[in-house]
Amino acid sequence: MDKLRFDFTVKPTADGKSNIICVTSIATTDGEVFELPDEYQPVNLHQQLINTPNYVKVKKSLTKRYQKSRIWIKLTEDISKTYLDEEKNVQFDDIYLEEIKAETNTDKSIPTGSEKILENFVEKLINYKPTQFQSQNLGQVANDFMIEKFTGRNLNANQWIENFNKECERFQVNEDKKKIEILKHFLQFSGAEWYSCMMIKYSIEAEWNIWERNFCDTFANKGWSPARHALAFKYQAGSLLEYALKKEKLLLEVRKSIDTGTLIDLIAFGLPNYVADKIDREILRETEDLYNEIGKLEHLVAKNNSNKYDKRKTMNPEEKPKRNDEKKPCQICISKEKGKRYHPEKNCWFKKENHGGVLKTVNNTALEIELNEKNPKN
Repeated sequence: MDKLRFDFTVKPTADGKSNIICVTSIATTDGEVFELPDEYQPVNLHQQLINTPNYVKVKKSLTKRYQKSRIWIKLTEDISKTYLDEEKNVQFDDIYLEEIKAETNTDKSIPTGSEKILENFVEKLINYKPTQFQSQNLGQVANDFMIEKFTGRNLNANQWIENFNKECERFQVNEDKKKIEILKHFLQFSGAEWYSCMMIKYSIEAEWNIWERNFCDTFANKGWSPARHALAFKYQAGSLLEYALKKEKLLLEVRKSIDTGTLIDLIAFGLPNYVADKIDREILRETEDLYNEIGKLEHLVAKNNSNKYDKRKTMNPEEKPKRNDEKKPCQICISKEKGKRYHPEKNCWFKKENHGGVLKTVNNTALEIELNEKNPKN
């Protein structure tokens, strides 16, 4: 006898929360099969088998509960001493194993007949891998939707609900009730108020097309304000690319079907002239081409902003606002013991009050106060 066959089976642990590989029986080349008692079946008790390259492959093969594998393993000196005595009787841990028929089910944990059918059904449930929508609640699915939240004024309602339907289709949210339920995760402000009203009027049991039609009728912007804003949007400061992307988004929200050429022209129209004039219009086929050219001209904006900063630095000090002068207290109020009051002396109320609006204009403030306090005839 130069080899033995070991039968491996994946069984649940005592608490049923995890699995363990067990050696359920040992067979000889003569067709004899010997069963191991339950307490001797866990594979961690069979160190000699674990150390063989055969077991490494067995471990990779057994991935499901109640899965089986029968492997012939060549007898080494250690394996032979563990599982055979000197007379070649099958043993383990100094006890002889009970011989069973080869056709007999050696795993008592697996039932037969109707019980086996039920167990197979349970096994399918355990090993069943649900779809993404079934394995997650609607809130978790909503986190994976690739759309912005609708506030009632930030997006085109018709285009937004169209994108929402596409996301529902992508995540297999096909039931009307589920669509209505997941919709609430994407509505804010007036959108959330509309949802509450719809729940009162129609409830979650209504058909989706009713909700969809009411949504478009409520939030569809029939005025020119969005179009006017999108067309008038121009570059002010910052990154040229950020402006271009924002402009494209505004235009697409107004008219999704806008052709690429018109889209490029409108984006370029909002650029500063000294930037747009550097771009060859004939080489632009897609908006990506425009963005690539814009990226090459970012330095022009930085240089222009730098020149403005340098100009402010070199400004004549006399042109700068004299903030210190504005903070000086009024000398007229001080001389009249009215306290420190910060306002231009020419607008001082006490000066006008005492002199009937006839004011003397001199360069020296102190002299002016002194002269005004005297009789003008002198």
